[in-house]
Amino acid sequence: MSVNLASQRTHSRTTVLLVGALGCAMTVLDTNVVGIVLPTIARDLNASFADIEWVISTYVLCFSALLLPAGSIADRYGRKRVFLCGIASFALASFACGMAPTAAALYLARGAQGVGAAFLLAPALAIIGHAFHEESARARAWAVWGAIMGLTMVLAPLIGGAINVLLGWRWAFHINVPICAALALAVVGVIDESRDPTPRPLDFAGIVLFAGGMFAFTWALIVGPVHGWGSADFLLRLVAGLALFLGFGQVERRGRHPMLDLSLFASPAFVGAVIAMLAYAASAQVMASLLPLFLQNARGKTAMGAGLGMLPFAVAMLVLPQVGRRLSTRFKSYQILAAGLAMAGLGNLAMMAAARQHSPFMLMLAMAVLGSGGGLLNGETQKAIMGTVPRHRAGMASGISTTARFSGILLGFASLGAVLAGGVQRAIQAGLQGAGVATAPGFADAVAAGDLSRALDMYPSALGGVLTALARDSYGAGFSNAFLMAAVISLLASAAVYLLMRGEAEGKATRRVA
Repeated sequence: MSVNLASQRTHSRTTVLLVGALGCAMTVLDTNVVGIVLPTIARDLNASFADIEWVISTYVLCFSALLLPAGSIADRYGRKRVFLCGIASFALASFACGMAPTAAALYLARGAQGVGAAFLLAPALAIIGHAFHEESARARAWAVWGAIMGLTMVLAPLIGGAINVLLGWRWAFHINVPICAALALAVVGVIDESRDPTPRPLDFAGIVLFAGGMFAFTWALIVGPVHGWGSADFLLRLVAGLALFLGFGQVERRGRHPMLDLSLFASPAFVGAVIAMLAYAASAQVMASLLPLFLQNARGKTAMGAGLGMLPFAVAMLVLPQVGRRLSTRFKSYQILAAGLAMAGLGNLAMMAAARQHSPFMLMLAMAVLGSGGGLLNGETQKAIMGTVPRHRAGMASGISTTARFSGILLGFASLGAVLAGGVQRAIQAGLQGAGVATAPGFADAVAAGDLSRALDMYPSALGGVLTALARDSYGAGFSNAFLMAAVISLLASAAVYLLMRGEAEGKATRRVA
């Protein structure tokens, strides 16, 4: 009898894990599928490169800004209830994205989708954590969760390519609606309600100041290539971002219930682990959105071809966390983090070289190296942050980790996108001057957005072949600059992580010996 009860309990918890993991996978799937269809969206909606950046950035901005408060709200009002609200809002926003008539309407709907995603992911993670109490069972649960997230990352480019070819880009959003309906039914039937008996009060001032600072910085990076890095438009937004973040720091330092406990940053090891997460997200994980643009706009691949072309990167991201777990028995966390960041840096340098060449083998090798570095980091960054704080601060540390991940993606996409756009425009100007062709207004921006047909319509058809080759080479040159910046971020972070975390790790080893 007791064996049957234990078996039923295990089966029930496994079902809870699968339902929660599916909710988390929805957010990963949506982000990576949209990356594949972005060039098609640009062509269909006549979008600029800034519009394309906002399609990604508004989603990630709202997602990252609301993850911490979403977790607190779920703890206070009920995780199942908030999970269902997140599913419903995500489905409605997805439908609005699919119906968007303009680029502006699309990225506004994407912002609403990011809000839904935050209220979907945060309670899903809390539900999984609440269901698994024993340390060994929790470790196995998170290993299964990580495998599902990794598999989703591998399949997402292929799914995005298939949707684009068979149904059109709008179904990249519409398909979320029936999936959300099935997920909601599963939640109602499987998940029990739970809440924190002593929930933390919400830090409204901190939420507003953090979201405002992220928005201002993102806006500055997007308008910089358009209006100039010394323009008033760029500088005003940059100063506003700095002011908002300074205000955020003051509020969190003085508040009774801050959403971010700044005292955690007194530990060099914690700072190093957070830097590792930010750098991983900004230089490796962000490539899930940027590589499809490169493969389609610089290499001329279709959406389906781009999905297939990303397999070396995606498979390495799936496999290397398993390697990292084996390495963790022989090496310290800071050594794995530093090695993963260094490998990501080398992968980005290889991508920089591949972006200026036309060797398929070089490109596949570079993506595999970049994905390998990202895979090592994906398996280690969260664990490193959690391992540098006391157990009773685990909840806030987990929230900081997830927020750092998506903040890194947001700032990485905006900054690398700015470098990309500037590089494309300079390469096109130089190419047109070298060919003795006048620069048509809007040509460079149309190329940067991936709308080659609109760009070619600005010139006589006789120049089509020359301009197509110029556009592809210019896009490759712009991406070469972006990959170089990503490499610099990775390599500098590798050195910083090693220096910050090494001292505390050696100090612990010395104390154990003593």
